[in-house]
Amino acid sequence: MTEQEKLRALLPHWIEHNTEHESEFRRWAELAGPAQADLDAAADQLEAANGALAAALVKLDELG
Repeated sequence: MTEQEKLRALLPHWIEHNTEHESEFRRWAELAGPAQADLDAAADQLEAANGALAAALVKLDELG
C-alpha cells in the first residue's frame, strides 16, 4: 500500500472523528455560559479543517 493509498483511507476517518468532536463541542457550548463562544469557535475550526481534509481527499481521488 502506498502512502497516498494510506492517506485516502485515513482522511475519511479523520473527517468522521472531527465531526464527532465538533458535535460534542457544540452540545457543550450550550451549557458553557461564558465559555460558549470559545467552544463554538473551536467547533467552527473543526468544521473548516474538515473542509480542507475533504478537499485533499478529492484531489487524491482525482489522481487515481
